[in-house]
Amino acid sequence: MIGAIAGDIIGSIYEHWPIKTKDFPLFDDRCRFTDDTVLTIAVADAILKGRPYKLSLREIGRQYPGAGYGASFMRWLRSEDPKPYRSWGNGSAMRVSPVGFAFSSEDEVLRHAKMSAEVSHDHPEGIKGAQAAALAVFLAGTGSGRDRIRQRISGLFGYNLNRTVNDIRSCYSFDISCQGTVPEAIISFLDSRTYEDAIRNAISLGGDSDTLACITGGIAEAFYGGVGEEIEREVGKRLTPHLLETLLRFREKYKPGMSNEQRTADSQD
Repeated sequence: MIGAIAGDIIGSIYEHWPIKTKDFPLFDDRCRFTDDTVLTIAVADAILKGRPYKLSLREIGRQYPGAGYGASFMRWLRSEDPKPYRSWGNGSAMRVSPVGFAFSSEDEVLRHAKMSAEVSHDHPEGIKGAQAAALAVFLAGTGSGRDRIRQRISGLFGYNLNRTVNDIRSCYSFDISCQGTVPEAIISFLDSRTYEDAIRNAISLGGDSDTLACITGGIAEAFYGGVGEEIEREVGKRLTPHLLETLLRFREKYKPGMSNEQRTADSQD
């Protein structure tokens, strides 16, 4: 899941100042983690502790009130009895990558992605976006090639993945919906040759850059088997000790490239 977090941090400075080029410094002094990172780690925390996603999302989300949540999610976070609010926003997909790393079958991944989404994003598109992003991570991390990932995600969710980053970039703009973010994030991975290339693809679309790169980054990490030592160091420097500790515990238990047998064994610990 460090790939998702790195994508969020790298894309953070372009969220409100979008760019249409892959030529940019990978890390800038202004790069920081946002709500994408906080909620991704909250999902990981729920998996590690075996407790409801809602509890971890509220508990950890409230510890970082300035992370940049949308207005509707902020109201959900502050509520004493939060209810789902029919959101189709991309927040359900940005936080879901730990599900794709942790579970050992497509059915489990789809079930847990739905569970993690519907506590807030219970619109069909919100659930669909989370499931597609998590399944892409799972497939990428368990040996599927690009064509298999493209076909499986398109077949299950109806997303048009027969486009390229160059096709999308010229007419794409800021979009907070799952349906306008998840397919583009997956294509950014499918069109890449390295983890870094995938992140540059996502940010170069000129949209909701941190979330696009977060979703893309989780898939790319799973497929390429990591993000590289330099990117790991830069991420570590920008996280709080609490967030970093949960990230490291999750990565130790659910390493990229684990077999399904290893995932099953770890989930039963």
